Amino acid sequence: MERKIRVIVAKPGLDGHDRGAKVIARALRDAGMEVIYTGLRQTPEQIVQAALQEDADVVAMSILSGAHNHLFPRVVELLKEKGAEDILVFGGGVIPEEDIPFLKSKGIAEVFGPGTPTSATVEFIKAHVKRG
Repeated sequence: MERKIRVIVAKPGLDGHDRGAKVIARALRDAGMEVIYTGLRQTPEQIVQAALQEDADVVAMSILSGAHNHLFPRVVELLKEKGAEDILVFGGGVIPEEDIPFLKSKGIAEVFGPGTPTSATVEFIKAHVKRG
């Protein structure tokens, strides 16, 4: 039996609002993925540690605080330092359209804004996770 796709859902930085992260976590779980929600106010180091400990295939980050241009790339950088660049990393939340090219240039696979159907996130993960 093939292992379920394992996803870390994280809230980096000082952002204290997690409704969107919980909605995504439930949608991914309902789609048959194993989801580990790390909780609020996680540092990039804590997120990467959780991803490594849980043998995650995906790190999904949600942010509303405006610190995405620093925190998201830092997670990718730390994963590379640990030899885990094969983990798919994407983000969501209130992120200005003009910041998305920068984030993608730093290794963020995709950015999902408010109102994105959860099915789009599920399909993105299924299409991009490297298995086996």
